[in-house]
Amino acid sequence: MLKIGTGVRAYLGGLALAGAMATAAVPAQAGDYAGDMLVRVQGTYVNFNDDSTNPGGPLAGTVELDDEFIPTLTLTYFLNKNLALELFCCFANLEANHSAAGHVADFWVFPPALTLQYHFDSMNGIKPYVGAGIQYILPFSEDGVGALNGARVEVDDALGFTLQAGVDIEVGQGWYLNADVKKTWIEHTVSVNGVDQFDVGIDPWIFSVGLGYRFNLSDIFGSRHAEAPMK
Repeated sequence: MLKIGTGVRAYLGGLALAGAMATAAVPAQAGDYAGDMLVRVQGTYVNFNDDSTNPGGPLAGTVELDDEFIPTLTLTYFLNKNLALELFCCFANLEANHSAAGHVADFWVFPPALTLQYHFDSMNGIKPYVGAGIQYILPFSEDGVGALNGARVEVDDALGFTLQAGVDIEVGQGWYLNADVKKTWIEHTVSVNGVDQFDVGIDPWIFSVGLGYRFNLSDIFGSRHAEAPMK
């Protein structure tokens, strides 16, 4: 089996970066539950549901991906009271392992997801939402190691369809606790030395919990007119 694991250094570095980005986006004054911008820092568990063709060459056999825990960041912009666009993203440094050959590759991925969401009206500080959109996964800096040392390992980028559901819970001063789940249907093509090609449908479930902060962009950049409340 081909296993993918996130290194501890990559996790801590990504979490620090996500926290710094979220902090930089927060204005000095108190948050606004009717604001047009929501920033979240999350811990995310990715559960892969693999389905692969049988590759030949050095990776002959079934190919699977290990489940992962990674830091993530979301930026949500409210178009009106109920509709919003959310960008979900992270960077992850991954390593690939084969059931027989062991550690065979290291690489990075950039997997942003963009969803259009419907946020239901607040129910005593609880705001559920649903969404649908796309996820694009870009692997890069692939390096063959171990049994594939010196080999050219390539994982093609891919575009998939995503469904989403979640809830934000008010905790005061514009802050939220958040829980979110996404399901993505996506397939990658993997090759070794440009010859041994096979397809891997990973179709992950993506479970996130985190802390969010909602505010008005006009508090940062200014505005020429008063915004309509969107709570």
